[in-house]
Amino acid sequence: MQNTEHDGAVALLGRFNRLPGWPWRRTLLVVIGFGFFFSFFDIITIGLSLKVMQDQFGVSESIVNWAVTTSLLGYIAGSLLDSLISDRFGRRIALYISVGLFTLGSIMTATAWEFWMVLVWRFVSGMGIGAEIACVTTYMGEMSPQRSRGRYTSIAVACGFLGLALVPFVAVVLVPQFAWGWRALFIIGGLGGLVICFMRRHMPPSPRWLLNQGRYTEAEAIIADAEVRSRTRSGRELPPVVQQPVTLERGGLQTLLHMPHRWRVLFFGLVWFCYYTGNYGWLELSNELLVEQGFDVAKSLWLTGVASLGFVVGSIMAIFLSDRMERKWSCAMLAVSWTILLLLIGWFPSEVMIMAAGFVAAISIAMIIPMMYTYTAEMFPTVVRNTGVSITDGIGHVGGALCPQIIFGLAAILAAKEHQFVAALTVMAATGLLTALLLMMGPRSSQMASH
Repeated sequence: MQNTEHDGAVALLGRFNRLPGWPWRRTLLVVIGFGFFFSFFDIITIGLSLKVMQDQFGVSESIVNWAVTTSLLGYIAGSLLDSLISDRFGRRIALYISVGLFTLGSIMTATAWEFWMVLVWRFVSGMGIGAEIACVTTYMGEMSPQRSRGRYTSIAVACGFLGLALVPFVAVVLVPQFAWGWRALFIIGGLGGLVICFMRRHMPPSPRWLLNQGRYTEAEAIIADAEVRSRTRSGRELPPVVQQPVTLERGGLQTLLHMPHRWRVLFFGLVWFCYYTGNYGWLELSNELLVEQGFDVAKSLWLTGVASLGFVVGSIMAIFLSDRMERKWSCAMLAVSWTILLLLIGWFPSEVMIMAAGFVAAISIAMIIPMMYTYTAEMFPTVVRNTGVSITDGIGHVGGALCPQIIFGLAAILAAKEHQFVAALTVMAATGLLTALLLMMGPRSSQMASH
């Protein structure tokens, strides 16, 4: 009986993977994309608000930087807890929980009248963001036919990078001019979360998750609906089913304790740790570093704003290039380019260099993030995919959470106070080089196509 069920599941996955394009309503991409948009909107909002918070709450620079750390510690906790719910009860309920936490945390951060309250609610907001990104990554990978996972994950992530690109321009209007400007940024993010909750009420469940739960009838109905949409959209008959070896595993969290999954958790956790230390250093601390370098708040926001337009360009490029090359090599090359660009900004910090190299650096971030999300998700079977992604991403975000302490601490060791800008950017660049070297040693994503 078990062999018959397994053969039936393999046949259904074969039918799904042959589909030539996105087999669901286009609005589903919009719904998922909005989640990434407001998650990424919030990620950079705190970095743009740090200097104003420091003045208004009367705290030191080292204390105000803990707003970044608590956000990312919450990211780790939320990502792991919500992923356990996702793998046990399904992707949809987990996606509702993630956006609910994010919305609550953002709105309450805007109402804080003591700095300790900012830290508490940033932790809650971080829980929602971490859960959202891990769950959306998993959901998009499972809702996309095998050959187009990278492309459609990139489309969803592109919406997030649009949020990163937009925030500095909103901030430059609000933050320098109004004492409540930073609070308005968080209110905008929270209201966006409420809209997302409403938009997600018709999201279909993941057919891959249903198959691993033994719910074959429901999975067959969803895949049949996808086939009908694909025929109607293309106006042609579907290509023949090509059966491939498929891994359908049962079990729980203990699956990750066995080889090769245990090794993959450690490896990808280290990759993400190195990358996030420098990446969040740039996203969260660049405005603060530019102010320390001598630019005023408004000028630093404009410089980062112009540079952030590269997120839009890079995310569009990722949509078309994500599935065209072995992911480990494309990610490694992008990490090397990131290293060179950060060194240029650090060693030659003119306005033109900050905008130009920052623009290209933003392109590299927007391209590598969806590719690495897809690459990581492919390394784990469906039964623990969300948990595997969340644990590795969570380990990585320890680096992101400690990026102020790591970057400023190493910069203080490497250089005197007047050279902290170049030292901090050099430390960030070094994390990109470490990421590239690790990726070169990783498994090929093409070997994991059966998951």
